[in-house]
Amino acid sequence: MAEVKLARNRQHRVAGGHPWIYSTEVDEISGDFLPGDIVEVIDAKGKFLGRGYINPASKILVRMLTRNRSEEINRDFFAARIKAALEYRRRVVRDTDACRLIFAEADFLPALIVDKFGDYLALQTLALGIDRYKDLIVKILDELLAPSGIYERNDVSVRELEGLPLRTGILKGPFEPLVEIHENGLGFLVDLAGGQKTGYFLDQRENRMALSGLAEGARVLDCFCHTGTFSVYAAAYGAREVLGVDIAAPALDVARRNASRNGFEEVCSFREANAFDELRALEKAGERFDLVILDPPAFTKSKQALRGAVRGYKEINLRGMKLLPPGGFLVTCSCSFHMREEQFMEVILEAAKDAGRQLRLVDLRRQAKDHPTLPASPETHYLKCAILQVW
Repeated sequence: MAEVKLARNRQHRVAGGHPWIYSTEVDEISGDFLPGDIVEVIDAKGKFLGRGYINPASKILVRMLTRNRSEEINRDFFAARIKAALEYRRRVVRDTDACRLIFAEADFLPALIVDKFGDYLALQTLALGIDRYKDLIVKILDELLAPSGIYERNDVSVRELEGLPLRTGILKGPFEPLVEIHENGLGFLVDLAGGQKTGYFLDQRENRMALSGLAEGARVLDCFCHTGTFSVYAAAYGAREVLGVDIAAPALDVARRNASRNGFEEVCSFREANAFDELRALEKAGERFDLVILDPPAFTKSKQALRGAVRGYKEINLRGMKLLPPGGFLVTCSCSFHMREEQFMEVILEAAKDAGRQLRLVDLRRQAKDHPTLPASPETHYLKCAILQVW
């Protein structure tokens, strides 16, 4: 097994529990290996730190799998990790048949995503090292859960950075990839083949529940509504009227079906539009809402694009605030990891200043418990959800 030796003064982050090793942190690599192989990692003094898989083509040279020297990376290893992930969800997930079963580094299985949607699974292997174990992982999942179907959603551009092809398709089936899930007494259709991420925003489940009380009797605007989950929740919590806005027509078709299947077709309406343009148009038309929800896709996936993302977040929050009467509520989210929580709040404050409004923080939330975070790995915390009252 090849050995990766970390450079002096560059090992503290990894020794502290971070699972990634960059090439700039490495002093030398001894021994032969192929991309995707398991390697041992040692510190500058030769102390064993762990084992992980290596890929010189990736910005992340090594992703750590274990820090236990006696633990071999084999079938038993993956079965134990997957069982532990399932047990954790059994303890923290309630009132739904859909959740994230495996959250990559946060479940100590780097670059592996597995989502459960009713009796079906969606899988992503986002790095070369974990992709080599895909067939084994699918077999273990099948043995443990016996799902009716498993769908591969490896159409994520990060795979290209790993030298991997993009691919989607059924790994176990056949089955129709438009499936139904149940969440807190509501039913939703999930498009495993064409929806964003693996078909549904599981990470917002607990944040959607925070609409209880805020939506009662309210006129609600749900921007970037995708398949209408926030919209349906608002209706379920007593909203008198909900307008969902999204630029993707196929997602809106599913949103309308979701509203209808829950009995809210008279409460919820959906409009195909660019949310930035629609926010300005609604303001110009003098429209007012009691509750505005902003849940955009990630505006940046790199530090280099952060400045543009700041402008985008400020714009939508400023426009959203202007649509609220004094005392109205704003639910605003960011799923951009590079937009840190403190900076996100600063952007919201700048938007309030420019809008001539004052804010009261009701709640500051994160991703649902089936998307746990590692304190040693800030990258596992990406979702921010601020609930504010606007004056």
